[in-house]
Amino acid sequence: MIRPILIHPDPRLKKVVDPVGDLSDDLRRVADDMLETMYDAPGIGLAAPQIGLMARLIVLDCIKESGEAPRPIVMFNPEVIAASDEQSIYDEGCLSIPDQYAEVERPAEVDVRWMDRDGNLQEESFAGLWATCVQHEIDHLNGKLFIDYLSPIKRQMITRKMQKLKRDRARD
Repeated sequence: MIRPILIHPDPRLKKVVDPVGDLSDDLRRVADDMLETMYDAPGIGLAAPQIGLMARLIVLDCIKESGEAPRPIVMFNPEVIAASDEQSIYDEGCLSIPDQYAEVERPAEVDVRWMDRDGNLQEESFAGLWATCVQHEIDHLNGKLFIDYLSPIKRQMITRKMQKLKRDRARD
């Protein structure tokens, strides 16, 4: 089921969310819904707070080449356990901040630990777009948006555009 995505500014997008305790079938269904929502948007990552669920759950799939098999990943309670000193800059966007992009600098490589949908602990190293995406989504779980890395003036401009977008959508 495709879920509505919250648009910034929304107070739920600025909250630090609690870890997931026991995995339930409901949470697994939500993860499936999040993947469907992310692919439909289309995007390469989505965090539970973006659909109004205050839980440490993210989904991502950074395979963008046509003909290449998708690689959906569901992460419960993800955490970066190591990050490279080397940095990379990506032009980031966000499904909660539609049509707005800005360069953000982050560690080029990260090691992430999480619980998969079966409750097993997983660990993997991510680089390139995958590293950027997983850090961006984990930021959402900590109440941080990519625009928080920008200057106050740029952040304010984007926030005003989003307020206008929300007003326009409310009228439709």
